[in-house]
Amino acid sequence: MEQLEHIETLLERASAPADETARSAAHRRWASLAHPLGSLGLLETMLEDAAALTGSADLCFDKRAVLVLCADNGVVAQGVTQTGPEVTAAVARGFAAGESPVCRMAHAARCAVVPVDMGILNFPPTEGVLSCRVGNGTGDITCGPAMTRAQAEQAVLAGAALVARQAEAGVNLLATGEMGIGNTTTSAAVACALLNRPAEDFVGRGAGLSDAGLARKRVAVRRALEVNRPDPADPLDVLAKVGGFDLAGLCGVFLGGAAYRVPVLADGLISTVAALCAVRLCPGAAKAVFASHVSAEPAGRAVLDALGKQPLITAGMRLGEGTGAVASIPLWDMARAVYAESYSFDQCGVEAYQPQGEGV
Repeated sequence: MEQLEHIETLLERASAPADETARSAAHRRWASLAHPLGSLGLLETMLEDAAALTGSADLCFDKRAVLVLCADNGVVAQGVTQTGPEVTAAVARGFAAGESPVCRMAHAARCAVVPVDMGILNFPPTEGVLSCRVGNGTGDITCGPAMTRAQAEQAVLAGAALVARQAEAGVNLLATGEMGIGNTTTSAAVACALLNRPAEDFVGRGAGLSDAGLARKRVAVRRALEVNRPDPADPLDVLAKVGGFDLAGLCGVFLGGAAYRVPVLADGLISTVAALCAVRLCPGAAKAVFASHVSAEPAGRAVLDALGKQPLITAGMRLGEGTGAVASIPLWDMARAVYAESYSFDQCGVEAYQPQGEGV
């Protein structure tokens, strides 16, 4: 599978339209099954969307992986987190050892975990962690840009390349995850910039900040936006100025999902903000974005609304690591089991339901 070496090439490939013929075939399949029409709700439209993305109504999600992109953020110097950046490296090692929460959930969901170092601070090569380092952590966004535009592009392309590699290995369902102390701060800053909202609306407590910590975090996001003045019409500018290597990489993962026709499960705030960047860069990328849950962070619902996506799960989750995305995988399995194996109206001798208008 060819490597996409330029942003323009990636965006062109990701912009290919969805296959509406395959979507219609999946819809007819659902309508033929012995159940009230549309009664499985999002589980039905989710598979129809997957058919449109992949170009086939013969759906299979038997090989799945969660890409967990890890990076550090210079903004932690502003006291916006409860812990220091050393925790990012410790948790990345936990991913490699299979000991973190997402690893245990992924084992239950028959999902491989792929930890990726996008820019963990002072992190040496580590067995079990894939290195796609763009830099040694980002700059403090309250003082200047997080990264250069070239680094943002590098991270986006690295994320797309991860999808290409997984697709080549036969993976047909991807979940997104992340780890990076300070990344709810950068995500809130990116969301504020893209959606033109004040810090007070979108900055939350992250991993459990005190009132004083929350106040510092809001000040940091306001200052970052004032100092850097990211251009909301240019998502790469926003990522470079107030984002993070993990966010930019995840943006590339969603673009890669659209380019290589692999469904990508968005997790919580960080990955849905990355998905919004991808869709703002290339509206066609929306076909590869599948919402798993709605984050308990303040911006969680607003970002999903901006994407036009409905979550499968509303459970007040905010752990990160891709846990929400992985938690939704069994719902995909159950939806496909009905779609592929349930009996039809003809087989059970029941007259098929017919669409009727409201109130009929």
